[in-house]
Amino acid sequence: MKRFIAVLFSLGLIVLTIYELDRITDEVSSLFYEPADILIPDKNSYSKEANYEYVGLSSDFRPYNYQELLNVFYTVLDSGFEKFTFYCPTEYHDCLKDVEQISNPDSVEVLTTLGNLVSPFNNFATIRVQYDTAGEVTIDIEKLYSKADITMINEKLDHLWATLVDADMTKKDIIYAFHDHIINTTRYDEAYEEEVKTGKTTYQSSKAIGPLFEGFGICSGYTDVMALVLDRLEVANFKVASSTHVWNAVLIDDEWLHLDLTWDDPVSVDHSKDTLLHKFYLINTETLEEFDINDHSFNKSVYRELA
Repeated sequence: MKRFIAVLFSLGLIVLTIYELDRITDEVSSLFYEPADILIPDKNSYSKEANYEYVGLSSDFRPYNYQELLNVFYTVLDSGFEKFTFYCPTEYHDCLKDVEQISNPDSVEVLTTLGNLVSPFNNFATIRVQYDTAGEVTIDIEKLYSKADITMINEKLDHLWATLVDADMTKKDIIYAFHDHIINTTRYDEAYEEEVKTGKTTYQSSKAIGPLFEGFGICSGYTDVMALVLDRLEVANFKVASSTHVWNAVLIDDEWLHLDLTWDDPVSVDHSKDTLLHKFYLINTETLEEFDINDHSFNKSVYRELA
């Protein structure tokens, strides 16, 4: 009888061990696992070091949930790192699954949103994320703007600053001056979308280079130029995107407002005429929504400051 009870006890212990195997393995692993030291490079001079309602800066690059993982990716971009390695803690069981979701090359909405919150000079052209079962995650970033691009753009902005800005101008005056200058010297590149399909474009209209040097831009080009101006002014700002469009959000007098140079530079039926509007110049969300334009339908759960 005693032997029978011992056998039943042993069988029960085996079944329990199998049922709890994953948890037991994790607990045992955590006793011996020592996460590698995280090497944190210095941030570059274009780091905005801003926290938003959607995402914020990571203090230690050790994520224990999805939000903290998102914060790590955002902080890497904002800091201007070109390569960065961090580690998933064993306590965060879904870490690698969430890394895969965020970095999925077939669905870049999350990473694109994070890129909208950092300086254009720290935004990415491509991101490659590699990870292994041990929890090591490495992010490789190819910047949207090369060092040569940045030098060229900064020199151009220095020149424009000396030309357009007077000592007695307020920040709002300066924003107004650059708004008008960019629109008056740039045409919307109507051919860009079709040219992209061929793999070759005439102008770099999607970047600040198009409006500043070539006289042509699309919404992302207009928006990058203005973002760089706002960063120089040390005015809080980010880019806000819908599924078809992107424009600037600006914090003025403690209120987040919309600034859309693309829609203030409409394409005229008469292409010999330049049109300059101020319809989308520093307006609140209520006013924007009254226009009822699909291009301006944005995700308020992400761009919460504008909700």
